[in-house]
Formats: sequence, structure tokens, C-alpha cells
Amino acid sequence: MTDGTAGVGTILAVDDEPDILIALEDLFEDSYRVLTTSRPAEALEILRAEPDIAVVLSDQRMPGLTGDALLAEARTFHDAQAILLTGYADITAVIAALNRGGIVGYVTKPWDAALLRSTVRQAFERYRLSRDLATERALLRGLLDHAQDAISFKDAERRFVRLNARKAALLGHDIAACLGRREEDILGARGAASAEPDAAAIRAGTVAEVLVSDGPTGAEQWSYVTRVPIRDAGGAISHLAVIERDVTEQRILEGRLRQSDKMQALGTLAGGIAHDFNNLLTAILGSLELAGPKVADQPRVQRLIENARGAAERGASLTKRLLSFSRAHDLQARAVDVNALIVGMSDLFGRSLGGHVTVRTDLEDGLPAVQVDPEQLELAVLNLCINARDAMPEGGAITVATRRLGITGDPEIADGAYLGVSVTDEGTGIPEEILRRVCEPFFTTKAVGQGTGLGLAMVFGLAQQSKGRLVIDSKVGQGTRVELALPFAEAGPEWLAPTAHPAPVSARRARILIVDDDPQVRHVTASFLTGFGHSITEAGDGDAALRALHRDRFDIVVADLAMPGMSGVELAAAIRERKPGLPVLILTGHADAMHIPEDLPVLAKPFRSADLADRVSLLLDAADTGSH
Repeated sequence: MTDGTAGVGTILAVDDEPDILIALEDLFEDSYRVLTTSRPAEALEILRAEPDIAVVLSDQRMPGLTGDALLAEARTFHDAQAILLTGYADITAVIAALNRGGIVGYVTKPWDAALLRSTVRQAFERYRLSRDLATERALLRGLLDHAQDAISFKDAERRFVRLNARKAALLGHDIAACLGRREEDILGARGAASAEPDAAAIRAGTVAEVLVSDGPTGAEQWSYVTRVPIRDAGGAISHLAVIERDVTEQRILEGRLRQSDKMQALGTLAGGIAHDFNNLLTAILGSLELAGPKVADQPRVQRLIENARGAAERGASLTKRLLSFSRAHDLQARAVDVNALIVGMSDLFGRSLGGHVTVRTDLEDGLPAVQVDPEQLELAVLNLCINARDAMPEGGAITVATRRLGITGDPEIADGAYLGVSVTDEGTGIPEEILRRVCEPFFTTKAVGQGTGLGLAMVFGLAQQSKGRLVIDSKVGQGTRVELALPFAEAGPEWLAPTAHPAPVSARRARILIVDDDPQVRHVTASFLTGFGHSITEAGDGDAALRALHRDRFDIVVADLAMPGMSGVELAAAIRERKPGLPVLILTGHADAMHIPEDLPVLAKPFRSADLADRVSLLLDAADTGSH
């Protein structure tokens, strides 16, 4: 066997006469890589070792194996084009080679060089075209068989000529049953929706992309459809390729992301307004509390004051709900016994829900603690119960339940065990079009003045912050079930249902320095503490406070957190450097506005006089104990 120089393709010449092989090699070596052999058996070995051989030139009369037999055997494992070299008397061999060996041509000996070159060139082009077609066929078959998208090819009359199993499954038939039929022939009216977009793409002759939905409101299946017109050799559009990608999960995740962005934006908004809002509420509630005893003999005025106090307290509750969206609340998550928390809410249910509904509990025993902010969870459960009550204007039963959940395959949270807290009502239910929006901040179906639209949004925010999820299942006329899934804590519970034990107010009268840049809040704080017998000095900022501390002696400093120039935290640090044993109490309308050291006591605004007096009393007692 000899190997000629490399060219654009490889051909194999087989002849038992060496002179013939040399002549063939001389004829083709400028254009092809030429392999030669004088033995048919070796020719088969070469073909097995060389899958890229494009053309086989074989003599017919050879010892051991004739040319037609050689080409017939080669055809069983190789796709090279076959040309038979034969004498005039070998017409029967040519016929046999055509039938058995699949030859594409034959050349008689002695050959005409130009004719032989032309025959080999044509055979080589057929081989290359066959290879290209085979490659494209394999690529198309692989694409159709393995693509997750639904792919189909239609003719200019929109009849299916190719489609994959995914598309056939959407049509409800096997592939063979769909071929030659239009989509509307298979699906009827539902399939007719694709007719005009298909026809429009064929008319326009350009790629068209569109997002489409199918199914009932709230449970749509979304697809991103691409239509690609295909032109024939003459430039006319002969076929249409249609690729349909299911993007339902992507749309759901995008919706969750938008909801998460809204929550984050709302948290930022809440943090920005909370300090000023809570300062206003502190001044309002404090002034109302101070005014109450002065009109004790005037019942009508007392009622007005109580109405104002109730409205202000609702404002304080609204601010607390707004702040619940802030991500900083993750810092207050701890191990909580949820069953104990719910049992401890029984009185709260009675006071908040009224007598038209009854609250039942169904609490699974032996549930471990969960990692959550207990105050926010209590507020979430209460909000869900209030929504349940409002969904039952004629009254009914609300069931608050807990259970262990095993969650897998949810893109929103990690696989694992969770505790489910659910609130179920027997009310009117929620229509699909509303159900999709109920967790949006400020979205409400209640009349003006009867709802803020923050209840379910707050619960959704708590679920996100706690690395859990919120699921709402509702049917119109049958009721609603809302379930919050929360992750279990690694440690045991640190918090149980609270029992109110007000701290006693210290009998000791103290000299107190009050520091606040808001004169109304400062006046209310001073009036509260003066009412408990303390001696008060006021300062409008940190620098004024430090000057007062330099002049006089105080038992405690009560300072606002957010003040211009020097914050309450910075003031406390300066006081500790100058007077290490002097206690400092921080008052704040937004504790998350800045980092507060853990050892610095904090009282949230708005507060009642008793709350302030109790905290001051405890700090004074602790300072006295530490000094002895």
C-alpha cells in the first residue's frame, strides 16, 4: 500500500497490477490524498481504519475477491462512493456491482483520463454532499429528540412535516399522527390561535418572537414562541420552524423577584419615615396621656381623648407593620416555641376579633422550636386571623394550626423539614385575579379607611426574612387557608408566651438629663418623668448634653438615637469615657437606623409613661447595685 500526498479528500485505488496503481496515483495525487493496495483483503482493512475515504476505485478481476464482491462487502460498513474499473467484456460484473456493491459509476479500461477524473470528482462531490446531509440530519434528530422546547417544522400550508416528541405531547398525539396535519385540525379552536401568527410569519418572511399564555387566570402556562421562515433555493418561503419554550416557572420566579423588590423598597421607605412618624406619635400619645387626668371630671372630653389615643395607637401599629418589611429584622430572629406563642395569644384573639367568630387551635405535639422573630410572628398570626374574620361577615370559625412539613423541589426555599403555621376560615374565598395580588404592599379590597393593604404583605415579608415561604389556598365560596412555613431552629426555644409583670417604679427620686432635638418629644418625656417625682434637665443636642454633664451631676441620661451632629450612640460613648458608671437609656423611633451596641439599653417610641418610668427605675436600681 502506498500513500500519496494529502489533498482535499482521500480516495482508495485497488488493483492487482502495480502499474495500474502507479498510473492512478499519478493521475490523482495533485488533487487527492491517494491510498493504494493490490490486495482486496487489505483494501477492506484500510476502509475500516480510514472512515474518511470518499471514493473507492476498484478493478473487477482480482485474485481472491472480485471488485463487485469487494465493493458489496465494503458497503456494509462504509459510505465511500464506489467506482468499478472493468474491461469491455465485464458488463455482467458491472450489473452485479450496481446491484450488490452500490457503485455510482464504472470506467472501462483503458480509461480516458479526463472521463475518469470527471467521474471521481462527481463521486467525491456526492460523498461530501451525503456527509453534509447526514450531519444535518443527525443534528436535527438530536435537536428534536433531546430539546426541552417544543419544536416543529411546517410547510407553507402550515402542515407538520417534522416535530419532536415534546410538541406531539402538547398536541396529545404521537408524532406520526401529527404529520401532514395543521394544528387547528388536531386541537380545534384552541389550535386555531396559532394559525394567524404562523401565516403572518410566512407572509412577512422574518423571524417573529412572542410571549403567549394559555390556561385559566392565575394558573396560566406561559410560552415564548419563536417562528423562523425557511426559504428554498429560489428564495421562496417553503417551510416554517416553530420553537415553543415553556417559561412558566421563569415567569413565576420573576413575579416573586418583583414582589421581593417591592418589599425591599417598602422597607427602605419605612425606615426613612419611621423616626419622624414615631416622634410625632410619641408627642401625640404622650400629650393625650398627660391631658387625661386634667379632664377626669369631663366624660365627653375623656371620650374624645380616648378616640384620639386609639387612632394614634393604630398609627403606631401601622408603623410597626411598615418596619416589619425591613431586612434588619432578621437580627431579632431566635428559637421560638410556636405552640406556646399561639396558646399565649388566646386573650389577644378575644380582644381583637370580637364575638362574631370563634378561634380553634389544632397544634401538633412535640414540634421543635423555629427560628423566627416572635413579635413579628405573633403580629403575622393576628393579621391572618383578622383577614379571616373579615372574610366571614356573618361569623364562623377560624382554625389556627401547626404541623410538621417536608418540602422538596420548591424553587423558593431549600429542601428540608419546616414547621407550618396555618390560619383557615370558612369565608367567601378569594377570586383568582385577586389572589395573585393579595401580597402586594397597600393592595386591599376593603373599603377606604377599613384596610391598609399591609396585612398579607407583612406576612409575606416575614416568610422571606425567616427563609420560609407563604402559600395561600382559596376557593370562592368555600374559604381560605394561609400557611406560613418556617425553618426549625438548631437550639431549643428561648422565648415563650409573655406574662405581664410590670416592673415596680423605683421610690428613689433621680436627677435625669433628657437629650432630644425634637422639643415636643423632649417636653413629653420630661413631663412623664416629672410626674414620677424626678428632677429634669433638658438638652437639645449632644454638645449641650456634654456641657450640662460638665456643670451638674446626674443619675441617668435619657437620649434620642437620631440627632443632628451627634447621635445617641456617640453621646453614650462620650459619656462612658467621662463618667463610666452613669447609665444611658436610648429612645428611638427606628432601632434599625444605625448599629446600637448590645449593652446599650433601648426603649422604642412611642411609649407610655409607665414604660419609660419602669426602664428608668430598672437602670437606676442596677446602677445603685453596681455601686455598692
